[in-house]
Amino acid sequence: MNQVCSNEILNEIRKIIPNPKCELKYSNLFELLCAVMISSQTTDKRVNQVTPTLFLKYPTPQALSMAKYEEVYEIIQSLGFAKMKAKNLIAMANRLHTVYKDEVPKTLEELQTLNGVGRKTASVILAEGYKIPAMPVDTHLERMAKRFGYTDETATVVEAEAAYRKYIPEEEWIEAHHLLLLFGRYYCKALHPACDSCTLKKYCNKIDK
Repeated sequence: MNQVCSNEILNEIRKIIPNPKCELKYSNLFELLCAVMISSQTTDKRVNQVTPTLFLKYPTPQALSMAKYEEVYEIIQSLGFAKMKAKNLIAMANRLHTVYKDEVPKTLEELQTLNGVGRKTASVILAEGYKIPAMPVDTHLERMAKRFGYTDETATVVEAEAAYRKYIPEEEWIEAHHLLLLFGRYYCKALHPACDSCTLKKYCNKIDK
C-alpha cells in the first residue's frame, strides 16, 4: 500500500458512493451518542426503528440517567446485546449529566470515560458529531483494510486505524470512513461480496489475479 494506491481506491469508491454519510438518524450530539452506542452487532436500519421511541421518552442525559433499566431494555430489546446496552445507556447518561453537565465531550480520552464508549464509538462522535478528523474502524473498515492491503490478514483494529491514518490525508479521514464503511456494508460484504461486478478487483487481496 502507498498513498497513490489509497487515493485510487477512494476515488473509485467515490464513483460508486457519491454522497457518503452516516445512516443513523439523530438531531443532536446526545442522540448521536446513544445511537452509536447501541449500533454494534446490529444494523443502522434496526437502530433507527427504536431510537425515535428512546429519544422521545428520554430526550436529555438527565432523563435517561433516571430511567428504569426494564423500560430502556423494553425499547431496545430487538437489538443485539440489548441487556448490556440498556445498562450502559443509563450509566453513560448519569456520567454525562453529573460529570459533563449534559455536554457530550469532544476529546477521545473524555469520551472513553463514558460507560459503553470505546475507541470506535468515541471516534464516530468526533468525526460525525464534531467534524474533528478521526478514523473510526468498525468490522467493515477492518475488513476493507485487509482486502485492499492497508494491512495484512493478522492486523488488529488498532493497526488498521493506524494504516488508514498513514495513507489517507487527515482532511479526508471523515469522508473516507463513510466511503469505506458503506462500500463494505453494501458491496464488499463479509459474506457474498459482489466481486463479479466490482470495479476495484485489481486492488483486492481476496481475488486471485
